[in-house]
Amino acid sequence: MRAKKWIKTALVCTAIGLLFLGQIVTAHDKGAAEAFLKYNLDAVFTVLQNKDLDEDTKCDQIEEIVTPMFDFRRMAKLSLGRKYWPDLSREDKKTFTKLFLERLRQSYLNKLTDYTDEEIIYDSPVAVKKKVHVPTHLVSKSSKISMLYKLYPSNNTWKIYDIEIQGVSIIRSYRAQFNEILQKNTFDELLRKMQKPVSN
Repeated sequence: MRAKKWIKTALVCTAIGLLFLGQIVTAHDKGAAEAFLKYNLDAVFTVLQNKDLDEDTKCDQIEEIVTPMFDFRRMAKLSLGRKYWPDLSREDKKTFTKLFLERLRQSYLNKLTDYTDEEIIYDSPVAVKKKVHVPTHLVSKSSKISMLYKLYPSNNTWKIYDIEIQGVSIIRSYRAQFNEILQKNTFDELLRKMQKPVSN
């Protein structure tokens, strides 16, 4: 249950922290990665704080902007890990990735409206081999949540492949859940479980 709670929190932070396409980037362009997140946060908060939009419209607009910025296939692959992913058929990989994407989408859209008045504070970005990690803090009147965005350059823009919230990784959390299921059940059973709606 604790892992699921962190996953939901992480996905909310993802939803308000990712957007924008078309920047020219390089593997060690730490400043561009930070600028990417700052630019996108402004865009998402503009949607969230627009009182003229109903919640469904807000979700649609944010989903349209944010979804292309995730590397869902990579996230799906990492969440299963080397123990399970390589042995899957092409069709199973495709099905799992589609369900994984939908699960992430449902999770952050379910919680979007909880985040409208927070302030984002950025620490210095760090180059990690060919990737960039951007440490941030989501600060409100009553809380401060540390977030580490993990990005890599892809086709002249940035892709998000993981986020850590208070040191807890989305990918590691999902991997632990999937491993627990697959130790006792078949892959088809995991797919059936993933088809169930994400609870609020």
